[in-house]
This record gives sequence, C-alpha cells and structure tokens, in this order.
Amino acid sequence: MSTVNSTTSSDVINNLQKTSSTGASKSMEMGTQSSFLKLLTEQLKNQDPLSPMDNAQMTSQLAQISTVDGLGKLNTTLSTLLESSQSGEAMQAAALVGKGVMVSGSGLSLSSGKAYGGFELTSPADKVSVTIKDANGLEVRTLELGDYDAGVYNFAWDGLTNNGSKAVDGNYSLSVKATRGDTSLSPTALQLGSVNSVLRTSAGSVSIDVGGGKLVTLSDIKQIL
Repeated sequence: MSTVNSTTSSDVINNLQKTSSTGASKSMEMGTQSSFLKLLTEQLKNQDPLSPMDNAQMTSQLAQISTVDGLGKLNTTLSTLLESSQSGEAMQAAALVGKGVMVSGSGLSLSSGKAYGGFELTSPADKVSVTIKDANGLEVRTLELGDYDAGVYNFAWDGLTNNGSKAVDGNYSLSVKATRGDTSLSPTALQLGSVNSVLRTSAGSVSIDVGGGKLVTLSDIKQIL
C-alpha cells in the first residue's frame, strides 16, 4: 500500500496561518490552500480501508482552512480601508496649506503690533486670564478675558503692555489660567501656526508643518482660521 508524504494537513494549516499573519500576498495564500487540498486528497486516496479517516477530523480540517482563508481576506480588506483612510487624511491636510490653525503650544508672535493666541476649556469657567511674557520670562501683559463655556477660543493682543506702552515686535510666550468658583481648571494654551506643507511618512501617517519646526497631526488642530 502506498504511503502519504510525511507532511500533515496540520503542518499546512500552520504554514497558512503564518502566511496570513505576516501579510503575504494573496497568490501565496491561494497556493497554500491548493497544497492543503492536494494533501487532503492524497490522504483520502491512500487511507487504510480498514481504518478510514474520521469524518469529524476531515470536517475540522476543512473548517480550519476556511477560517484561515477568511482571516486572510479580512486582512486584505482592512489594509485597503486603512490605505483609503490615510489617502483621505492626506487630501484633507493638503487643503489646509496656507491656512492659519490653532494647535497646542505657548508661542505668541507679535507682528505690526498684533498677535493672536487661543485656549481650550474642557469645562465652563467663571474667569479666564492670559499672561504674556517676553523672551526673558518677564510679564508683559495680563489679559482678563471673563467667563467662557467649554470649547476652543481665540483672542487678540493689541501689543500694549500693562503700563500702556507698545511692546516691540517679536516672539513671546503665553500661559492661561481658568477658575470656576474656588476650583482651578486646567485650560490648554493654543498658539497660531500657518500650514506650510504636508508630509507623508513611509508608514502612511500624515504630519503637518505649522512653522517653527513644529509638526502636528490633523487631530492636533483645534481650530482653523
């Protein structure tokens, strides 16, 4: 009586699972499935008539190959969806080139006597104040902005200092304080940036250059001006 090759159907199934998990090509998966079916056919042809293959075992093997095949197709579908999502994100980001955006940061640039910044509140505040400091860390101006609901807001600084004189154009920093009753809140300071370019990495992620060497993602943008 002829014998079956020492490689078992379980070995083939294991190989197929490894192939699917590493994202191998669809053609490789189809080739492995074909090998499995050929092996199963040989087992049926060369089985011992006095001890035939158990029907439950054969059904289990067929179910396993079907499951692995389904996982391979699911991985392919998910990869396609991810690629589509990344392409859509890149298109959205490209549409922002040249626009002003608010992102997390403490920078404040005074130009021609005007500067713009922002802040984000996760809960309502009775009092919001912004402190502006120069490059030496000295306080230049404190702005009392009043009460705000939760949300993202921006403000303008007219370039005047606390004593009413005009501050020189240049780079400053800002910090935001907020309270509700006797409770201190944790607002997020936002700085104004201009979208200069969009970068797409080899991994497919999208980074947005907003100036000053700062790279952000679409989700980091709190407001588009």
